[in-house]
Amino acid sequence: MFDKILIANRGEIACRVMETARGMGVATVAVYSDADATSKHVAMADEAVHIGGAAPSESYLKGDVIIAAAKETGAQAIHPGYGFLSENPDFVDAVEQAGLVFIGPNADAIRKMGLKDAAKALMHDAGVPVVPGYHGENQDPDFLAEEAGKIGYPVLIKAVAGGGGKGMRLVEVENEFADALTSAQNEARTAFGNEAVLIEKFIQQPRHIEVQVFGDGTSAVHLFERDCSLQRRHQKVIEEAPAPDMPLTVREAMGAAGVRAAEAIGYKGAGTVEFIVDGSDGLREDGFWFMEMNTRLQVEHPVSELITGVDLVEWQLRVAAGEALPKAQEDLSITGHAFEARLYAEDVPAGFLPATGRLSHLSFPEDVRADSGVRSGDDISPNYDPMIAKVIVHGPTRAVALKQLARGLEKTQVAGTVTNLAFLGALARHEGFGRGEVDTGLIARDIDELVKAPEITPRIIARAALTASGLDRTQAALTGFHLWGPMVRSVCLRRAGEDLLCKVMSDGADRVRLQIGDDTVTAERRAGRWILDGLLGAETHRDGHVVTVFEHSGVAFDIIDPLAIETQGAGGSGMTLAPMPGRVVSVHVEAGQTVAEGDRLAVLEAMKMEHSLTAARDGVVAEILVRAGDQVEAGAPLIQLEDEE
Repeated sequence: MFDKILIANRGEIACRVMETARGMGVATVAVYSDADATSKHVAMADEAVHIGGAAPSESYLKGDVIIAAAKETGAQAIHPGYGFLSENPDFVDAVEQAGLVFIGPNADAIRKMGLKDAAKALMHDAGVPVVPGYHGENQDPDFLAEEAGKIGYPVLIKAVAGGGGKGMRLVEVENEFADALTSAQNEARTAFGNEAVLIEKFIQQPRHIEVQVFGDGTSAVHLFERDCSLQRRHQKVIEEAPAPDMPLTVREAMGAAGVRAAEAIGYKGAGTVEFIVDGSDGLREDGFWFMEMNTRLQVEHPVSELITGVDLVEWQLRVAAGEALPKAQEDLSITGHAFEARLYAEDVPAGFLPATGRLSHLSFPEDVRADSGVRSGDDISPNYDPMIAKVIVHGPTRAVALKQLARGLEKTQVAGTVTNLAFLGALARHEGFGRGEVDTGLIARDIDELVKAPEITPRIIARAALTASGLDRTQAALTGFHLWGPMVRSVCLRRAGEDLLCKVMSDGADRVRLQIGDDTVTAERRAGRWILDGLLGAETHRDGHVVTVFEHSGVAFDIIDPLAIETQGAGGSGMTLAPMPGRVVSVHVEAGQTVAEGDRLAVLEAMKMEHSLTAARDGVVAEILVRAGDQVEAGAPLIQLEDEE
């Protein structure tokens, strides 16, 4: 076994690898960028090496610098985590040429699976079923359009070097193909440096089911399947293992196909074989097709660990160190059911836009597994994926595990940035999902209900007002408020642009009344907790002039000076603002042009994805404030429409 390894990654996965390495007595080396100098993974490691600037291209993608750090610190092997250099065969070659061990597959296996078109041909030869489509080298737009017509709409355009939904477009009718192709190629070029695409038949009621495989370079085993069908914009949201309603014969067929795929390329380490499955008439042995193989550890690997009792990172280290597969296929079995929910800093109602900000508060209930790379006080950087944590549960049955997930999400507390926590909670409580009616279109079909804003009751406002008044801190604070302060205090809160005036009236050392409009809430303090109208009040967190009430997955209020004069927002109804930091890819209008509501004005790239910015109303373009290629901050003005008459 290794004495010391370097983790060529950051955040949650770096912390995850370190936890297992520590338990095995293996020392760890972290690498970090300028933005990550005080991050959690740096604090956890035995040693840490600075490798460059905040942008990945200046740090986590600099293979030569990472290899030099490994040699300087005496690390014998490099664990790549996922993302960054994890599936870069040139990096694998460089690691081995430096006399180090790459904890993962060899470069040849990665190359064989790195391009989706070549991988599909290889899998077809290995007897693994593949989806009908065009996977050739001809990238002429007219030719690709012709091939799409032969396959039959709807079709998927997919970047051959893609992943995570980048460079992927669904085209439902022929006249949308050309624009979708251009957009997919642009995004693929930016994200992967390769604009080549393939065309595939789009399965109407698809499920995304993947098989966890593990090889030693000669033989392989599978650790059963995961259902990853709950997706938005082709990115996974909640994963589970095993797949619901999976017949034993189909499980065996998919597992065997996954093993054939791994053994066909001499795979070593942890990998995932992803299948697209036709869920329109139940799961069938002839109803699944190979999509791609991820030649690394997957984000969702914990659900497989929990149902099998296997630590996949431990297996990675052991096999990379020269050991044989720790278990044979017949020694692996499924126990119970597991779910994983990906908690992100993102604005769901705004279209799942990535968010940034400081996590002023972060906590998880004790009865969930929370894999996280951040802590309270850490920043969500615009330079990296905005994942906060993975909330993971395991129960004896699917129904029990799903209830555990819903409760775990309900008890999770996040303040300081917008998140998808309420959205995840709504999914966990979704009746159709609870019945196992899962396909990749579920979120899109029910998005309005899933993002429905919660009712902000007088009790929630009152709870925020108590914290804003300083009455949470100590018993003396409340007594002082009654004796030395005014008998009535006004607190002004703002939520979603609406000002909420609350009058706080003291009735004694442990009792206050709060007047919100026509509603009155009575609050009593018992054993240090507030009871509001006879019900226990939610916990809160205050950070400066913001109070978060931990109800409905966190309701944030701004504390406003009641005497302050409200000013109009700088953007105004005619100004298009940047919803996040990013780069302007293109501008599609010019000054003097008439536009209609919904027309595309510009395209902004952020976190390797393109976001179309559209007109909020009909109007005439007054001024273009940016050019293609400009870097902009969140809230920066981009395009101004003329004032409405």
